[in-house]
Amino acid sequence: MTTPGGQAYVVLQVILKEKFLGTGSGNLTELEKAINAQAALGYRLHTITTASSGSKGFGGGDRIQATMVFERLGL
Repeated sequence: MTTPGGQAYVVLQVILKEKFLGTGSGNLTELEKAINAQAALGYRLHTITTASSGSKGFGGGDRIQATMVFERLGL
């Protein structure tokens, strides 16, 4: 089902790279930007899941994949 203004649902994936030293992600602002961009288009976050992958070599750090489903408001 789609609405006159666009799709009813949007699915996005954001890859977050963990710091090589220390704890915590150095780029959670990327996740925040993706959520805020969809909110500005009239979507709300419906579901979010995460998956972690191992290091991609020296200095690569771990990666977290966030998959987000956004639902259009006012359906």
